[in-house]
Amino acid sequence: MKAIVFTEYGAPEVLKLKEVPKPKPKDNEILIKVYATPLNFGDTLVRKFNSITPKKFHMPFIFWFLGKLYFGFKKPKIEILGSEFSGKVESIGKNVKRFVVGDQVFGYRGPRMGAYAEYLCMNENDVVAHKPTNMSYEQAAAIPYGAIMALGSIRKANLKAKQSVLVNGASGGIGPIVVQLAKYHFDAIVTGVCGTPRIPYVISMGADKVIDYTKEDFSKNGETYDYIFDILGKCSIEMCKRSLKKNGSCLYVSFKMKQVFQMLWRSIAGNKKIVCVMVNENTKDLIFIKELIEAGKIKSIVDRCYRLEEAAEAHRYFESGNKQGSVVLTLYDEHNI
Repeated sequence: MKAIVFTEYGAPEVLKLKEVPKPKPKDNEILIKVYATPLNFGDTLVRKFNSITPKKFHMPFIFWFLGKLYFGFKKPKIEILGSEFSGKVESIGKNVKRFVVGDQVFGYRGPRMGAYAEYLCMNENDVVAHKPTNMSYEQAAAIPYGAIMALGSIRKANLKAKQSVLVNGASGGIGPIVVQLAKYHFDAIVTGVCGTPRIPYVISMGADKVIDYTKEDFSKNGETYDYIFDILGKCSIEMCKRSLKKNGSCLYVSFKMKQVFQMLWRSIAGNKKIVCVMVNENTKDLIFIKELIEAGKIKSIVDRCYRLEEAAEAHRYFESGNKQGSVVLTLYDEHNI
């Protein structure tokens, strides 16, 4: 089968189209023919992990060190990127009960990656579910990780109707789903923060107001919120405190040890909480997300699609800062399936 392989860290050009062995499903696994796989922040991070220092990394040092052990210090141990996918079940192991051949599915592989390929195997109890009926393969592929993280983060907040929410980083992989869930599922009043090119995209996700961070510092405009969701850990503690209402909370989806210590301290003293969010990806949440999609409460916007062999070009565009929605590698034309 064909796959995008990288055997050295570096720029997008390290991504090469190669022939690799087609996997065979074990007794409790399904073999999935991949139709689409999106690019995400993790893909670009792992591709150039040799240049990512602990300071540049978006989580505490221990996570950086474990990542280096897992992905490789000098050269990649995981040679096929891609953690999200959609596709169709081609064959199943003899003990599989949740799926049958021909099922349309979508899912998340986590750090195992491997979705930049024509085929992959998943345990039937992994984070994989039937694809939403009202989404294309490209749209569905871009959903799992961001939606699971967004749902888990909002659950940590215990968000209620008509409460005010600010999403700092509203245009990435997780932020747009936080915006949609807060607005359409929890009936909150949502403000998104993003750069100039992505303002229309965040508005289309349902934000009541959008702040352009290149022109305005949200922490200095006098507005306060019940909850601040900081997707990439860009907000200082001081910024959050200025912008939170009494008894408000700032939830860091990415965080450093400084935020962890602040979380522990403010759990003892203070009426404004700091929460460092850790989410356990699971199948139950993915199935719930599928139901929300089919109920019209979550949508997915695809900015550009590239063929598998155009992975390097797709990575360049993803990192340009110009995307408005998901960037997806497509392996098959679903109209010809």
